[in-house]
Amino acid sequence: MLSVLSPAKSLDYESRLPTRKHSQPRMLDRSEELVDVMVTKSPDELSSLMDISAELAELNAKRFADFTTPFDRHNARPAVLAFNGDVYQGMQAATFGERDLTEAQKTVRILSGLYGVLRPLDLMQPYRLEMGTKLASGRGRTLYEFWGGDITAVLNEDLAASPGPDALINLASEEYFRSVWADDIDGRVISPRFLDADGDGEYRVVSFFAKRARGAMAAWLVRSRVRTIRGIREFDGLGYRYDRDRSTSSEPTFVRG
Repeated sequence: MLSVLSPAKSLDYESRLPTRKHSQPRMLDRSEELVDVMVTKSPDELSSLMDISAELAELNAKRFADFTTPFDRHNARPAVLAFNGDVYQGMQAATFGERDLTEAQKTVRILSGLYGVLRPLDLMQPYRLEMGTKLASGRGRTLYEFWGGDITAVLNEDLAASPGPDALINLASEEYFRSVWADDIDGRVISPRFLDADGDGEYRVVSFFAKRARGAMAAWLVRSRVRTIRGIREFDGLGYRYDRDRSTSSEPTFVRG
């Protein structure tokens, strides 16, 4: 059983690392292809391409220019401890023990526009390149075309090696999960939903809360060593509870409020 997450725009390369464990990204040769394209872009071109401010464009132009291999603990950081957005604040991976990190390495994957598929302890250098970016390369007009079926192939290999049933737990955003060819996954795809009550007593997805809930579920799956699809229903983090009436076999739904 394998969980997949989206990356985050916010990064943390300053805080103290709680572990010395790390691994190398497995699709780094492909990342270098993308960097070779990105370094040809001026800051103005990056601003237009990625719809970011001039300041952020300057920062990311420098990041691509500074990209260097090999990766080590001095020039890169484990992915799950580098991303710092809502999902990762919900996940709180810095509080994982060594055994939890070992479990996460087996059962959690992060989808990335630049790195393809990252394991939690894979080293990465800072970047911004969202999967939905319409970046033309020798492999196509978009990042979806650039990665093609390679992301799916890596996930299938990792799924076969992971503990538990053949199930991919989709905790990623729609933008990132589009990079996965779901029909070609060698197992079931399970996409949990997180709903919050509004003032009228109705339940709906609130993006900010749903992101944190995805991270919290990913962490709970790691800490609890969940080995069955049915076991997902026991999640009760951040005040959510399983709602049988709103759930389907492929979309277990959790409500709060």
